[in-house]
Amino acid sequence: MHSHTPSTVVSTDLVPVLPVGSTAIVYCEGQFGEQDGKTANGLVRHSEKYEILSVIDSRHAGADAGQFLDGSANGIPVLTDLRESIAHAGRTPDYLICGVAPANGLLSDAQRVVLLDGIARGMHIINGLHEFLNDDAEFVAAAILAGVTITDVRRPKDKKDLHLFSGRIFDVTCPRIAVLGTDGAIGKRTTATLLVQALNDHGIRAVMVGTGQTTIIQGGRYGVALDALVPQFCSGEVENQVVAAFEGENPDIIIVEGQGALSHPAYLTSAHILRGSRPEGVIVQHAPGRRVLGDFPMMPMPTVASEVALIEAFANTRVIGVTVNHENLTEAEIGAAIDEIELDLGVPATDPLTRPMKDLVDMVLHAFPTLSKTVVAERI
Repeated sequence: MHSHTPSTVVSTDLVPVLPVGSTAIVYCEGQFGEQDGKTANGLVRHSEKYEILSVIDSRHAGADAGQFLDGSANGIPVLTDLRESIAHAGRTPDYLICGVAPANGLLSDAQRVVLLDGIARGMHIINGLHEFLNDDAEFVAAAILAGVTITDVRRPKDKKDLHLFSGRIFDVTCPRIAVLGTDGAIGKRTTATLLVQALNDHGIRAVMVGTGQTTIIQGGRYGVALDALVPQFCSGEVENQVVAAFEGENPDIIIVEGQGALSHPAYLTSAHILRGSRPEGVIVQHAPGRRVLGDFPMMPMPTVASEVALIEAFANTRVIGVTVNHENLTEAEIGAAIDEIELDLGVPATDPLTRPMKDLVDMVLHAFPTLSKTVVAERI
């Protein structure tokens, strides 16, 4: 039985206003390191808003989350259950984040039990699913009883506060790069995050505009969960966030996170990203070792060449490079895949997680050489 409860009782803000360093446990039972665990995977790699204390996934209990994901330890342990995670923290952390992102966006009965247990223990809930827990009578009652908040990250603003495409994007004078891909859960957000960090480290003021719930949970200042919107407002909301980033940060370049794939049968938000942000350049993320679409095994993976052709036919833009997701590939196969892409497509390619960040920066500078002049001017 679901009932709608006014948001004055339990927080439904899109992005919660939190003290920096709020402690959190990420719940990802049975999915950490998998495609449907991409919210947890992203938070382990990068979080500006929360101090991630542990990840819950009994399958990999005892592992270091960073070592397990990327081969580099980060001190975040993977633990068996909520009780063990709280014991490890030494006190009840502030937040329990739902780190699973199943294709249907819904909670299982077992997942409900864990989140309700967290509420009973006094933890605020961060929920990135399509299922809004503030509309669930059992969760609302539990939150009121425990005096905690539930934040449904994917709950869109009221329609009166949403934006249609307006043309304001034409006033944005800095370059925009969209990081698109050949499938969902293929590493677009990770590549976009690493690229922004690398450009800033290089002296180029870069800002990211997120388009999914994980980026918002991570603490991104500019972003919208596109797949929760009525399609009519998607390109306008992307445009609005890009304009806000441009006006708020005066950046040298804006990186826009992609969603799904332009060729994908179910996840089509790439179309709205291309229309709303009107990027001068696109980076395509591809997994050469992936044979079928992640959540749709009846569909073969597109080739990176076909995706590049589709993007350039659909939008007035150009693909400036390809980033490789190295799943199912040996070190030798990663190198061979990079070489093959560069030879076939005539654009730079790299793997952001196993190759130097300089390769990613050079990909951008090669396409936008005026950015190099910006760095030189600022150093003089």
